[in-house]
Amino acid sequence: MELLIAKYNYWISVAIMMIGFYAMIGKRNLIKKLIGMNIFQTSIFLFYISIGARKGGSVPILGAPSTYINPLPHVLILTAIVVSVSTTAVALSILIKIHRTHGTIEEDEIPRD
Repeated sequence: MELLIAKYNYWISVAIMMIGFYAMIGKRNLIKKLIGMNIFQTSIFLFYISIGARKGGSVPILGAPSTYINPLPHVLILTAIVVSVSTTAVALSILIKIHRTHGTIEEDEIPRD
């Protein structure tokens, strides 16, 4: 039980990831799938930020403490956020085109030809 409490942020990121995964797989509306993808990406961000955090650590610029906080996951997440926003913008523009062409954004109502 102590392991679950000590690593609660990892369990929360897994729970959020499963919510996003369910939305991507279980829903037929393409907007809901896109929202699920964004939730999934957010859980990945939380997971990576959790990896970079260290109790009692400090910023690597200040002084010489015994433990530093790893800045690499934070830098990677900044880049991932930009990619996530760009992916969402492109996906929304494609969904607008699908709606104009087929008149729906329900996955099972779009013709397969």
